[in-house]
Amino acid sequence: MLNKYPLWKNLLLLVVVTVGAIYSLPNLYPDDHAVQISGSSASIKVDVLAVDRAKEALKKAGIAYKSAELLPKLPKSGLIRFADAETQLKAKEVVAEVLGKNFVVALNLAPTTPEWLASLGASPMKLGLDLRGGVHFLMEVDMDTALNKRMTDTVAQIKDRLREEDARYKRVQKTLESVSISFKTEELQERASSVLRKEFREFLVETDEEGVDFNVQLTLTEQAKKDIQDYAISQNLTSIRNRVNMLGVAEPVVQRQGATRIVIQIPGIQDAAAAKRVIGRAANLEFRLVDWEHPNFTGSRPPAGSEYLPLKEGGDVLLKKKVIVTGDRVVGAQSNYDENGRPQVNIDLDSRGGRLMNTVTRKHIKDRMAVVFIELTPEETTEVVEGKKVVKTTMKTSYEVINVATIQSALGNSFRITGLDSPAEASELSLLLRAGALAAPMYFVEERTVGPSLGEENIKAGLSSLVIGFAVVMVFMIAYYKAFGIFANIALTVNLLLLIAVMSLIPGATLSLPGMAGIVLTVGMAVDANVLIFSRIKEELAAGSSTQTAIHGGFDRAFITILDANITTLLVALILFIFGSGPVKGFSVTLSIGIITSMFTAIVGTRALINLFYGGNSQKKLSL
Repeated sequence: MLNKYPLWKNLLLLVVVTVGAIYSLPNLYPDDHAVQISGSSASIKVDVLAVDRAKEALKKAGIAYKSAELLPKLPKSGLIRFADAETQLKAKEVVAEVLGKNFVVALNLAPTTPEWLASLGASPMKLGLDLRGGVHFLMEVDMDTALNKRMTDTVAQIKDRLREEDARYKRVQKTLESVSISFKTEELQERASSVLRKEFREFLVETDEEGVDFNVQLTLTEQAKKDIQDYAISQNLTSIRNRVNMLGVAEPVVQRQGATRIVIQIPGIQDAAAAKRVIGRAANLEFRLVDWEHPNFTGSRPPAGSEYLPLKEGGDVLLKKKVIVTGDRVVGAQSNYDENGRPQVNIDLDSRGGRLMNTVTRKHIKDRMAVVFIELTPEETTEVVEGKKVVKTTMKTSYEVINVATIQSALGNSFRITGLDSPAEASELSLLLRAGALAAPMYFVEERTVGPSLGEENIKAGLSSLVIGFAVVMVFMIAYYKAFGIFANIALTVNLLLLIAVMSLIPGATLSLPGMAGIVLTVGMAVDANVLIFSRIKEELAAGSSTQTAIHGGFDRAFITILDANITTLLVALILFIFGSGPVKGFSVTLSIGIITSMFTAIVGTRALINLFYGGNSQKKLSL
């Protein structure tokens, strides 16, 4: 029969609308201010005892909380919810103090989606910093460590260069900003100073005599110190951005503040503790040979050029101090499992790292090589200066040998690391290696939740424009098209419902203010399709067609025009997504989804409603 949908098609429409309503519902529930507890490393698990200790500490401090739980989707994390941001900040300090250094305590914005919705996989749409706010970290870069690292590398280069020139030195002494080299004769002093002035221009080179020694003093220039600091900040910014992006966080803010600080703002995320742990972790790898020259050495004082380092499973191992390559040479790292089902990390080195690895391992087949995990962690100490307590933060370096293996053949750019405790630890290590090592360690200076960056007034203005635009369109459609206008308005409401549901389901989709502009534009485009259809129906009626023929012809003949207009707009939206960034991408995503949902509701949804009221009844007059 003309203008009649079969039962299955009407049922399918009903299912689509129901699903859209269910998956858009979580957006009606506001977030809670929360404190999230996670292990300081991926291998440390948060259990009921840790959460209970936190709850007891909060009770003693007189801080009220709404609920405390272990997260079902993040089994190694706990979550405590609070009524407001002020209580959240106070609670964070109390919980962090009672749990100690083995746990990371982070601020979070936790969803309040009911369990029955969460069990269906429904979650609220992700909002950008401009609409929702998020977590704010202020981090200080340890510039003393950056300078010390550069000076250590430079001293090694100076020694190599002096050996090449046969300028034998008595001793080399290093400070944070200078190097002092002593020689036996004035001739050696002059030869060394000539070479160092030419090749190490970042230093001011001076000579002097002290007793029987002839000294060469190298002092970093102010410009060189500034360049080292700028490099450390620049490299850390790149690594932090990579780490945040790999966490799947949409539209974060990572930028420099002043000479030594970095600001990180992350829209409310599910696992803020993991983000805090990964962002601030200053970790690296070193590949070193086990001392093959002293395989059975058991003395307490290691031979020259070697040192004892602790094994992960207990005990010590004697390693050569000379490093083959470091994690800085890693260009790719992926976690998976070995042939025995144990976690491992597959490593890819850059060309120089591959050459160094091949050169060393080719000479040491059947010897053993160790993988050393190095981590710098901040330690706070309190000192009394002029009668006032001053908290100072210093970086503690810890070394741990996570793997020792026999070299069976010469290695190149690719190999693997085993000996890891868990898949989570392997995944975290691979993420840190892929993101790049920090040029200098950092520590958290400030942590808090932040409100929307646009401000409440701008957000209200944006929402008002959407509501007013929607209302004006609905009034116009009813006034001009009567009953058909009501059908269009119902389809328009369903369109908005489906758009929100799709945005909530897509993992990487984030709604920002430009995205709201895309929704407003979608409202206009959705109505435009109905206007074309209704105008065509009027033309068919004016040409003498029956009501059923006019409805059928109006939808069929307007379809090509609607399809053509929407495809061209969709292509533009895709181009904006490919070449745009940030707000432009947010606009293109909502526009693209809106185009697809509006075509569905305007063509299929509106027609289903018209068919229900007018289908099969040729005598009924159209209210159009």
